[in-house]
Amino acid sequence: MSYAEDLSTASSSQKTKDEGADESLEVDNSKSVLLKIATLYAEQLMSDLTLEVAGVGYPAHRLILCASSEVFQIMLMNREWSEWRESRIVLQETPIAASVFPHFLKYFYTGQIKISHQTVLPVLSLADKYNVKDLVTLCLEYMSEHIAQAAKRGYLISWMQYTMACGHDDVAKACQNFVKWNVEWVWSDGELAELEGDSLLLLLQQSDLVLHNEMSLYHFVVRWLDKQRERLNTSDLSEAEKKSHLDSLVVAVFSHVRFPMMCPNQLAKLLLCPLTQEHKEFFMDRMAIAMSYQSGQYERISEVQQTEAGRLLFTPRLYTEDTWGGVLAVDNFHSLPCYHTRTFIFSTRPSMADVAQDKLIEWTVDLYPKGVWFRKSMMIVWAGTYDVPEAVLRTVRLSITCQTCPQYSVNWLGEPDTLGPEVRVKIGILVWGVQKGVEHVVSVVERVHRFSGQSRVLNIDGALDFDELNTPLYSPAAAHTKQGSRCPKCTDACEAPEPKHLLGKHRDQLRIQVVIMPLTDYCHVGALP
Repeated sequence: MSYAEDLSTASSSQKTKDEGADESLEVDNSKSVLLKIATLYAEQLMSDLTLEVAGVGYPAHRLILCASSEVFQIMLMNREWSEWRESRIVLQETPIAASVFPHFLKYFYTGQIKISHQTVLPVLSLADKYNVKDLVTLCLEYMSEHIAQAAKRGYLISWMQYTMACGHDDVAKACQNFVKWNVEWVWSDGELAELEGDSLLLLLQQSDLVLHNEMSLYHFVVRWLDKQRERLNTSDLSEAEKKSHLDSLVVAVFSHVRFPMMCPNQLAKLLLCPLTQEHKEFFMDRMAIAMSYQSGQYERISEVQQTEAGRLLFTPRLYTEDTWGGVLAVDNFHSLPCYHTRTFIFSTRPSMADVAQDKLIEWTVDLYPKGVWFRKSMMIVWAGTYDVPEAVLRTVRLSITCQTCPQYSVNWLGEPDTLGPEVRVKIGILVWGVQKGVEHVVSVVERVHRFSGQSRVLNIDGALDFDELNTPLYSPAAAHTKQGSRCPKCTDACEAPEPKHLLGKHRDQLRIQVVIMPLTDYCHVGALP
């Protein structure tokens, strides 16, 4: 029997005796023990090692380092590493990582560390480098809960690029989604300077970008290119090398700008831009493709559609200008009765191209934020009469009806009498929410659907979680204690969680934006549901 098993058996036996005597008392003095360990660090007692970072020495203890970090454990216990016998080890860290290193080291002794939007990334980089798994988890949790604030303060791009590079997929995906659905947030000069070329290319290839129109994306890319030009001007490259690098950047990034999604008036303005004049051959080719599409000369662009990138040029993104949808705002949400229905009506253009624009498509959107109630009814068909039972659905439903498609009917033989024109569209449901007081688009649901006389209505369920939306406000989450007391994961008093999807001063406004983009048969929509 092992030593651990002996202890377990003895403990179990002693517990039985103590229970019988009813005199046992379990004492938890772990805080006092942790305080003693922290004192070793604070007063630099009995240190047997010094870590040197950026010329500063930090006394430490091999035992604590090995217990906290797998990397230090290998470094200090493996005889194949020269560090195992050294009393002073020089660590090479970046300046920003060196600035937080004392807090990082103190965490080994105390289990406490202050992190902020500014420091969480260097702390995470150290935790990753030295494989301090619990600290990695804490940093990633902080990031996921402060993404909106990071965007507001100009840190989101650096968070996104680091987590993508290091395989922190969940946080990286959350950062990418925020950037895609709130592109205007990364238009500040500071964020543009942080945005790397590969990240921009990945962004430009997405069809679920939420932005005003394609022209606004063009101006965003121009601003990014100006930042790269400034960076090149401070480099040691020759003028010829700078020009060659800049030319390659122009082709790489603007190849993913979807010029066919711009109207002729916007394309005409681009012809006068200095960048177009500077790279005339490249942009003239792109403009010709766009003008052929806009004028309905689709045979001229058939060759372009042979590739994946070519097909994407004719795939609309989620444009928020009034031409393509509307905002559904529901005020006084908490006073709404169960199964309440709110109806919105708007119209959209039938095509992205500048042809056949004389007739708009009319849409009706019925929003059911408090569930759907189907009353008991009777259905009369040729075979007889059937009772339809009452049903209640606990779901948030958006019912989208194409009013332009004629009503479907059948003749006396039961055959289709009116099929009507088909309308093929990509629908985007943009759900607004709030995180740490910052309002933004928190989720996007996409559908591709073909409306016709036989299929005039599309029901979309699950764009919002019914239970989360309709849970009473300000009830503390299960993971937190009552307001004013302390949360196990926090050193400060926790506040009750804010409702995720309700906006406004009183957290009583629900906001959803519906975007309906027309599609043609050569639009590539990928694997959209």
